[in-house]
Amino acid sequence: MSLVDFILLLIVAGVVGSIGQAIAGISRGGCIVSIVLGFIGALIGWWLKRLIGLPEPFMLHIGGTDFPLLWSIIGATLFVAVIGLITRRRG
Repeated sequence: MSLVDFILLLIVAGVVGSIGQAIAGISRGGCIVSIVLGFIGALIGWWLKRLIGLPEPFMLHIGGTDFPLLWSIIGATLFVAVIGLITRRRG
């Protein structure tokens, strides 16, 4: 994987994390948090996909690395929603 491929993977993960935050309605942190959420969402989404047994309709290939786009958004949304429920401010 080249440096350009790695930067593209970071950008895609950041966009996926931002979309997950927007769908969940919770926005915490900045660009780095969105990138981390994108990668965590990819892991959760990949696990859910295998658990349910559904295919990945939008697989993104970047430098020999496969990034499950749709399941990453679903995983990031679920992760952000759970984090939002756990850390909800009471007032």
